[in-house]
Amino acid sequence: MKAERSRHVVLVTVPEVERAGSVWDLLTPGQRPGVNPPAPSVVVVTADHEQAAQWAAAAPAEYRPHAVTGLTRSTALLKEGAVGLLAGAPAELSALVAKSALKLDAVDTIVIAWPETFSDSVDALLAEAPEARRIVLSWNPPALGDFVERHARRAEFRGSLPLGVVCGARYAVVSGGRREAAVREVRNQAPDATLCKSLPTPEELAALAKTGQPVVLVTAPQLPYLQAIATLTPISLPGAADRAQDRNAALRQRIADRLSRGDVDAELALLEPLFERWDPAEVAAALLALGREPLAVGSDDVVTAPSDQWVRVFVNVGKKDRAGPKDLVGALIKEVGLEKAQIGRIDMRESFVLVEVTPAAAETVVRRMTGVTIKGKRVAAKVDQGG
Repeated sequence: MKAERSRHVVLVTVPEVERAGSVWDLLTPGQRPGVNPPAPSVVVVTADHEQAAQWAAAAPAEYRPHAVTGLTRSTALLKEGAVGLLAGAPAELSALVAKSALKLDAVDTIVIAWPETFSDSVDALLAEAPEARRIVLSWNPPALGDFVERHARRAEFRGSLPLGVVCGARYAVVSGGRREAAVREVRNQAPDATLCKSLPTPEELAALAKTGQPVVLVTAPQLPYLQAIATLTPISLPGAADRAQDRNAALRQRIADRLSRGDVDAELALLEPLFERWDPAEVAAALLALGREPLAVGSDDVVTAPSDQWVRVFVNVGKKDRAGPKDLVGALIKEVGLEKAQIGRIDMRESFVLVEVTPAAAETVVRRMTGVTIKGKRVAAKVDQGG
């Protein structure tokens, strides 16, 4: 049994953490005894810190996983013996070795996750653990011939992934944290698109292509794999600057529409004293800046923001729950992801609150606010049907 455990293994898989479930059958949870504090049993070497976080999230709890995203915290946890599986990029893991926080010679197994894009940067790290068993995850083993020979000699190869261009596909490179937003943007831009929900095998991509040209969202380290199985055309997704520009254009159009309707005599009379001291353009800019500041609370706990059209959302938390407008604004921005300009009047009642939001945001507010905790209460939201 010990001889079987000592064998190196190359697992041929698509370069996505969620598709590499078979790796857990080759690992033993826990920590390596023999050092004080005990060392991790498993170290996963990844392309970047984002993939390291994915490995830590995917690992079963009994592995006591930790991703290296900050050297100070990782050093403290390692010195406490609190880590059973450590995942990180080569540079961060090497830094922990240099600080003597990570003792690779005491590690049982090292997993190298799809080193096709970073194999040159891992040689020195693996030299610190000559006796550790290697599990190499690869989507293109022939490209790793020298690497496998150096670090996993006589490895057993498991699985196959026949490469070759099978179809055309559109793609966008997005970070993991932007994936859900990117999916929504693709749906808005191309409602009939055949969107790949996960990184496909060549066979899966070919099958999807029968219903339409697939759209695949990948991280930067996954792009070489996708290039090996598809003829790619980039799809343009709005970046932060584009989204800001769209919001600004929409705001300018709303202002222009309001001016075209006229009937602003009362507002002009109110602002006339300011025109004597400042240019009207500066006054307009100040009004716009006020609209983007945190919403102010009046004496009746009502917050207002200028708008010609809102949808009211009912949320079942109110004054009796010690909730105030600022709590609602905070939840809408942090939990729902709204911009301040998308939030209108907030009408606090004893047992509930009515929140005005832009029509385009109403469905998102209802979906994402439901289940959020405000002042210790788990709330529910729905579009208000009252007059």
